[in-house]
Amino acid sequence: MRSWPLAFLTSVLMSVAPIAHADDAANGSIWERSNLLGDMGGLRSALADKGVTVVLSEQADLLGVVSGGLKRGFTLDGLTTFSASIDTDKALGWQGGTIFVSALSIHGRPLAAYYQGVLQTASGIAATPKQRVWEAWVQQSFAGGAFDVKIGQQSIDQEFIASTNSLIFLNTMMGWPLVPSADLYGGGPTYPLSSLGVRLRAHPRDDVTFLAGVFNDNPAGGSFNNDGQLRGLSRAGINTNLRTGALVIAEAQYAINQKNPDDKKMPEGLPTAVKIGFYYDTAAFNDQLLASNGGSLAAYPALNPRQISGNHALYLMADQGVWKSASNPARLVSVFGRLLSAPSQQNLIDLSFNGGVTVTAPLPGRDDDVFGLGFGYAHVSSRARAYDQSVAALGNPLYPVRSSETFIEATYQAQVLPWLVLEPDLQFVSRPGGGVPDPNRPGRRLADELVLGLYTNITF
Repeated sequence: MRSWPLAFLTSVLMSVAPIAHADDAANGSIWERSNLLGDMGGLRSALADKGVTVVLSEQADLLGVVSGGLKRGFTLDGLTTFSASIDTDKALGWQGGTIFVSALSIHGRPLAAYYQGVLQTASGIAATPKQRVWEAWVQQSFAGGAFDVKIGQQSIDQEFIASTNSLIFLNTMMGWPLVPSADLYGGGPTYPLSSLGVRLRAHPRDDVTFLAGVFNDNPAGGSFNNDGQLRGLSRAGINTNLRTGALVIAEAQYAINQKNPDDKKMPEGLPTAVKIGFYYDTAAFNDQLLASNGGSLAAYPALNPRQISGNHALYLMADQGVWKSASNPARLVSVFGRLLSAPSQQNLIDLSFNGGVTVTAPLPGRDDDVFGLGFGYAHVSSRARAYDQSVAALGNPLYPVRSSETFIEATYQAQVLPWLVLEPDLQFVSRPGGGVPDPNRPGRRLADELVLGLYTNITF
């Protein structure tokens, strides 16, 4: 029996074969073009001449827990993404402007909710099934591009706290890290959600960039303990709630020898990127230990948590090339690391770190492939651990006290065709959930787990 990714790919190829054949003369064969559908009979080129760029892609994760966790089993989740970008100079004669809109169709069954029980979930595309507008913004540049302003519905993980080398990994926290994911309302205005806001960017020098923004802090619109991805959203997926608080975020970046995505030529020196930043949320947050009457939440479970005004985090991150082949400039070994710290009182996670090594062009003749070995560490705050200790002291001595969770991930991103990526993946999680109780074995922690998977990305 064929696996799902192979069956899916076969059906896609059969459905688009007539279109692909018609475009062969203009774009080269289906095995060489950058998009599966090529120029679409000249439509893509005609739009580009008018300043419009359209991108359609399909991503899928087939992932399974093969040992440990809540239970064993595989799930399939998918993400269809459509985006349209308009260069207003070409389209409207309005210099320095960009209009952007994107939409998501999320489908399938997330692995984490049913099989994992972890803090650092295995799939970065898994989310509640939904069709929604994702981003919708206008950007205007000034002073020849040295400064620009973006206003509208934004997903801040597209620009802030972003590591280039960590993005090849499948684990969610290699994209948007765990501290904001666990500690902000709805995980912050990031995939699969977004928020209204304004972002400023300045380039005083070619190697220095400053980012700063103010956004609605609650993309889902619910309370902190009821911030599911479908709350507070219009049918189109737009969040209109502005009542919870404001999220202020700022970042300074230093980068040299970075590869231009539009240029195949590699820079001569080793690439370096260092970023330092912070965020501050003005909303009220739940105390991890105390109830509204000042007593322990373990002793008064019917009461609401005590409210703490404001929340913040600091972060430091770096991507550094450490070796480049003299005979093949594409072959590059890089390391990366990202550290975030937040206060313990109002946060479940007070520290998270992820890091690793990537090897570009690891095999002869495979210049576009990347091998990666990475890990992530999550530290449960002292305040949350004190709550666990209180539960144990108040009549449940077998209740585990959470401490930390660590995962290790090995992955190989294979550029099979210019429009097709296949990526086998392996993840191991130690102390899932930081050491949460196993619902199937009272008094014992959830067992360490092993996750196997295959990621597919098709660009139409």
